[in-house]
Amino acid sequence: MATRSSKSSGEPENQQVPAGDEVAEEIQKANDEAQAQGFFGVETDPTPNENYSVAGVTSGAPTPETDPEYAREVRQKLDDDARQR
Repeated sequence: MATRSSKSSGEPENQQVPAGDEVAEEIQKANDEAQAQGFFGVETDPTPNENYSVAGVTSGAPTPETDPEYAREVRQKLDDDARQR
């Protein structure tokens, strides 16, 4: 019997997948591959992707790497979010 992962609180919990349930096994396989690549969990940088583009950089959009005050805000937000979990 394979195990099934569910993402209820940020990290998957393993559950039993019924033997012979090909659909559940395929879903579990895709879920396991995504988990292995790090697609689940807490986002570590809430900065919009556009801020890292050429247009974002040239317009002065903040990123934690280029703006110390924004970096402090990001760290504070991540800390606050972690306390709520």
